[in-house]
Amino acid sequence: MDAARRHARKRPFTVAGLAASSLAVLFLLAQSIVHIFLGDAPEATWLALSGGMAAFAATAAGAIPVVVVRSMPQKLEDTQLGFAAGMMLAASSFSLILPGLAAAQEISGAPLSAAGIVVLGMGLGVVLMLGLEEFTPHEHETLGPQGPGYERLGRVWLFVFAIVLHNLPEGMAIGVGFSHADMAVGVPLTTAIAIQDIPEGLAVALAMRSAGFSARTAALAGIGSGAVEPIGALLGVGLSSGFAMAYPIGLGLAAGAMLFVVSHEVIPETHRNGHQTPATVGLMGGFALMMVLDTVLG
Repeated sequence: MDAARRHARKRPFTVAGLAASSLAVLFLLAQSIVHIFLGDAPEATWLALSGGMAAFAATAAGAIPVVVVRSMPQKLEDTQLGFAAGMMLAASSFSLILPGLAAAQEISGAPLSAAGIVVLGMGLGVVLMLGLEEFTPHEHETLGPQGPGYERLGRVWLFVFAIVLHNLPEGMAIGVGFSHADMAVGVPLTTAIAIQDIPEGLAVALAMRSAGFSARTAALAGIGSGAVEPIGALLGVGLSSGFAMAYPIGLGLAAGAMLFVVSHEVIPETHRNGHQTPATVGLMGGFALMMVLDTVLG
């Protein structure tokens, strides 16, 4: 706590932004939870939970092979992560931002107001992720240990916190996508996240394996890395299933958080080993596949 307080005093603007975005999220969540407990959105809640569990299962399926596979060629790993990044970018665009703009325009009746509503949500998502990353001790793949008090935690916990920061936005996106029980939004989004969670689960497990952890610990951590996604899905459906304006704001928030993760974590990781070209080809392939899925399933 002392380390966190000292860290906060050095970054007053970050603290203010995190506080504002957190209050907004808590407000949206509180009013939406009331609706859920009143029985206004049971179908959406179960759909969101099912989508989160599907993403969890996909992550686990990707992590299990680490028991017999200790490593893979770095170029292949970077290509797979690029593929995952492309799917996340396309999912943010086609399954979050575009439906958010449509919903916001239906409410406001003006394109400019609709864009402003979605941009507000995106800003909340980015500020929330910035604050969480700034004040959560975790293992950054390119910069090493980060956050206040990281020296007091074991590396396994730093990896766990990093995984939570990475996967929480994906779970929230699934929850937001199903918050109106709209299969045309939720199904393509969940499918895309589940597909890209397979290489992500393997990448997490292999990263822990190469860091010196046992095969069992790496596999369990990789499997556990998806456990936050059902939780994030419930949070996402809670954020967006209340008053009408919460839905486009929630879609924007999930998109902003996912775009932050792609730009801040995934793409730098795929480029740091000199494999920019195969990683970019993978990104384009993932983007194209998600575009096709959204067109066919949506």
